[in-house]
Amino acid sequence: MRTANLLHAALGAAALTLVTGCGTTTDGTAAKTSTSADDRQIFNPCTQLSADVLHATEVDPATKDVITDPPSGPSSWRICSWDSVRLPYSVIVASSSHTVAEIRTNNKETGFRDVVVGKRTGLIHQDKNDTRGEVCRVAIPAEQGMFVISASWSAIKPITEDRCDLAVKHAKDLEPHLPR
Repeated sequence: MRTANLLHAALGAAALTLVTGCGTTTDGTAAKTSTSADDRQIFNPCTQLSADVLHATEVDPATKDVITDPPSGPSSWRICSWDSVRLPYSVIVASSSHTVAEIRTNNKETGFRDVVVGKRTGLIHQDKNDTRGEVCRVAIPAEQGMFVISASWSAIKPITEDRCDLAVKHAKDLEPHLPR
């Protein structure tokens, strides 16, 4: 199994750690509230980022790997990745109804730094369990919640280019094509 596939699975698992509770209970049974973030329709990067946009940020549209994209209905996360055309790493685009504020309070995340991405203030962050520094994420706010753009090494030995610089570059490339 490729290192990237393991990292994609880790990103999916990290996304799930941000999910909030079910809502209220009725007779001891969890009932989903109608105001839950899971009820919102969110932008789908797997289907709504065009090949032209992906080419412009130097990823290969033909390498799309769906991490999570339920076939129908609302979802709190939709995540896909594409391989870079110039270095051995993947760009992961996650769309979520969860917020940047939730990331800031998540004790499993570290390395918080603010960054300007277009007209939005983004947040650079990393998973505390990523001791090898193979993935860096940039979360940017959106009316729906947020987008998280990540750079994830797919080589055994990472390239010397800074993965956070790469994540910021792709976030800046993609930001104009993501809903406010």
